[in-house]
Amino acid sequence: MAPSATCPAHSFSSGVLVSKKQGYCSNYEYIGKNSILYMRQSIHSKPHLSVEMSSSCLLPNDKKFKREESGRFLLKNRFQCRSLDFERTVPNVVERKLTLNDVIEAQQFDRDTLSSIFEVAREMESIEQYSAGSEMLKGYLMATLFYEPSTRTRLSFESAMKRLGGEVLTTENAREFSSASKGETLEDTIRTVEGYSDIIVMRHFESGAARRAAATASIPIINAGDGPGQHPTQALLDVYTIEREIGKLDGITVGLVGDLAYGRTVRSLAYLLANYKDVKIYFVSPDVVKMKDDIKDYLTSNGVEWEESADLLDVASKCDIVYQTRIQRERFGERIDLYEAARGKYIVDQSTLDVMQKHAVVMHPLPRLDEITVDVDKDPRAAYFRQAKNGLYIRMALLKILLLGW
Repeated sequence: MAPSATCPAHSFSSGVLVSKKQGYCSNYEYIGKNSILYMRQSIHSKPHLSVEMSSSCLLPNDKKFKREESGRFLLKNRFQCRSLDFERTVPNVVERKLTLNDVIEAQQFDRDTLSSIFEVAREMESIEQYSAGSEMLKGYLMATLFYEPSTRTRLSFESAMKRLGGEVLTTENAREFSSASKGETLEDTIRTVEGYSDIIVMRHFESGAARRAAATASIPIINAGDGPGQHPTQALLDVYTIEREIGKLDGITVGLVGDLAYGRTVRSLAYLLANYKDVKIYFVSPDVVKMKDDIKDYLTSNGVEWEESADLLDVASKCDIVYQTRIQRERFGERIDLYEAARGKYIVDQSTLDVMQKHAVVMHPLPRLDEITVDVDKDPRAAYFRQAKNGLYIRMALLKILLLGW
């Protein structure tokens, strides 16, 4: 157990404990690995700690402590704290910012939360570009649990963790090379892996798997793609890229092209775009992979105008963003005939660039096959590799927020 000492006075309001004096809070007892580093970094970077005095005490990742009769609070991973005195003086905005426990789906983010995440991402960009090496997450372990193949997402998360000083435990093909191949349930896998790590980044072949994992785990879960369901961190970096490339998010026109039925990236992006004003979305896809009604209904209910079109060039001439996706062969199963009928129908090439506006950009979640020709790469409006780099900053931001708080 680390030695405890007395901390300056704190104030309490709406479940938030805030030091009145900048510095390390030490009126808590800490038990467990990395606990001193965890609390010092959190309090030093932003002196707040969330608490519910009636039943539990919360750290910035919002995982709850169990209250004991002695007044001490014990977390599942053996952290412990004791509070002293409180006053009600903290603004509610701090409490609102402490509600990000897991990253599961795009609908969990409102406009203010998106702005806050993007602010942290800009800070992470400065760290990546100008710092020789951050130790912000030193002592933390991230487990990447991927049941489907991935290059960009897995490596960007691992790079993000290492650039902030943390360490990584990784499995690239958990579907084949983990105990899942022996019939182990997802819930049992999560209970096991959380014992080795502080946060889990998971990609799974089943829609809804990330939600099941989050319901099981006592540490943060990040959905890195769940089958044809969602890919929220990709959508976050997509919106961040749009803001950087176009300079605004209100009043934009977006063309979503390609596999809209099974494309989890475009589904998540559509949910996020619904947070902004005067957005119009065009859906351009082969009939067999049209956007599903749940997304259309969501957009309509949130006042977002959308339209289906079969004419890519017409749509490209009107849009600020042409967001191209590949037709995903792995989602068609044995119906290769349907895949071949859809593949190659809409291709972004020089003729597409010729009708696009000068300020407009082409985006793609990658990997691409032949749906964007390589000659497009040299055009400054080709933003997809810049888009991929932005994923590093967004994922650095999410790791920082989930492990240390805002």
